[in-house]
Amino acid sequence: MTVRDAHMVYPARSGGLFRSDRVYALTGADLTIAPGETVGVVGESGCGKSTLARVLVGVEKPTSGSVSFHGQDLWAMPAGRRREVIGTGIGMIFQDPATALNRRLPIRRVLRDPLDVHRRGTPARREERVRELMSLVGLPERLADALPGQLSGGQRQRVAIARALALEPELVVADEPTSALDVSVRAQILNLLLDLKERLGLALVFVSHDIQTVRRMSDRVITMYLGRIVEESPAAEVTGHARHPYTRALFSATPGLLDPIDPIPLVGPVPSAINPPSGCPFRTRCWKADADCAASMPEFSGEAGEHRFRCHHPVDGAETTHHLVRQAVTAQERS
Repeated sequence: MTVRDAHMVYPARSGGLFRSDRVYALTGADLTIAPGETVGVVGESGCGKSTLARVLVGVEKPTSGSVSFHGQDLWAMPAGRRREVIGTGIGMIFQDPATALNRRLPIRRVLRDPLDVHRRGTPARREERVRELMSLVGLPERLADALPGQLSGGQRQRVAIARALALEPELVVADEPTSALDVSVRAQILNLLLDLKERLGLALVFVSHDIQTVRRMSDRVITMYLGRIVEESPAAEVTGHARHPYTRALFSATPGLLDPIDPIPLVGPVPSAINPPSGCPFRTRCWKADADCAASMPEFSGEAGEHRFRCHHPVDGAETTHHLVRQAVTAQERS
């Protein structure tokens, strides 16, 4: 899948009855996902992660820009063809399985629905596929006639994963797939996703606020801030060699127990997506910000699909988190 210069702008009413503002949820997103690759997406709440996920699976049409699957622009093709391409080629796992599954339908019907809609095989083959899917995600066959409300949270998420895999997609987008689950269940679901990815050769987009989990799950990590992709890095390099100050601050917030450090301090709240700052949106909280940062948003440095970042004053690759903490504290004291 390839996303080029995608923007998502929503109307928003604020400040009075006759005033209409716009929410800039996604700005100039560029992203390529290769076959079999896992791309992690991280950032604070409201940074555009879920918007990007909805754009990838065709739930949202970008205000501008393009989304292509196997070189075909999804929004340039007829609606019927687009539904077929997205429905059979791309699966999605939603954040909360309790609301993602129809509570009135038994699990058998939940899993069979995609097969019926896309007329996949004979009725007998569809029933067989339901049994295969339940086995694939580790659910006993006796639960086929149970309702979602009769299952545990972990079991419901396994059903949601099975439904996403029903039509054998090449790409699965998982939007915060473990955030609604108990801690004891999260590891089981993450291990299941990794196992299925390897067994089925899936490409996976893993969206989460749990940045350390993203690092462990992914081949490549995308950092988002206020609707923009600000850095793209191999997962092995993102903790100690990220170049964007925000990425380093984000990953410093959850240090390892063997190397406890203070996180890099950021001052002030995330700016409003209705009235974003000029230039680099991170400049209002960045200890490196100057007039250049207010004047313009920098272009990407580095190669797409490898390690690239958008920053006028990137972090030196050799600088440790300890150095950056001291820099940030000193900058705050001066201001």
